[in-house]
Amino acid sequence: MSHQPVPERYRGVWSRTLLETPTQRDDTSLVLWMQTELWHADLRIPLAARADRIKAPLSAMSSGQHQALALQSGFCGITQVERRSPQEDEICTWHRRLDYQPPGLSPDAGWMVFESDDRVIETGVHGVYREVWERLPESIGPCTFREQADAQNPVQVTRILTAGRCIMQVRPRACAWPTDTRPGDTLTEVVARHPTQASSLLDFEVSFGVLDEGEGLRWTLHHSTLPELESTLG
Repeated sequence: MSHQPVPERYRGVWSRTLLETPTQRDDTSLVLWMQTELWHADLRIPLAARADRIKAPLSAMSSGQHQALALQSGFCGITQVERRSPQEDEICTWHRRLDYQPPGLSPDAGWMVFESDDRVIETGVHGVYREVWERLPESIGPCTFREQADAQNPVQVTRILTAGRCIMQVRPRACAWPTDTRPGDTLTEVVARHPTQASSLLDFEVSFGVLDEGEGLRWTLHHSTLPELESTLG
């Protein structure tokens, strides 16, 4: 499937300030979506996953800490924006190529309405929800995407996206999902069924950082699905 470039108004890093569903209101989770010309990366860390956060390797964490990390989500892939008729709002679809969580039951798509250049409202196409997104000022500027193979394991490829002074890095887990994983399962459920594989199942990096001022390409990680990487330099 070929895709057209995403309109420039979508490009940058968007912070979700509010989620509303029939049963939930969330304005405390850290949610960041970076959009480049074609590729996106998304990082979501709920408050419950940040409360007991320690900067340690996954292998050194307790089962309770593993369960807290399993509440996180993040993904990376291709974005498609389309308008079915001149009278309808745009539909944005995020085709996930890499996903921290197991495969979902329905596509990830939303109706998008820009209230201003830096504020967009998303409502669900396949679910009932409303999300408010605001663009980070430091993310305005050129966007790039590249893939970087691991020198020790060429099959392991990291996707690196930039927007303005912001950067996101996505490295998938090396292991496959257990054979009893079903679409719609949560990572929490999978880890509970396979506690001895928790470290491998959770070893999926989605990191967000900001480029430092000055010469050279150096950036500081502020948030990551792997707590030990937070506040480190890239």
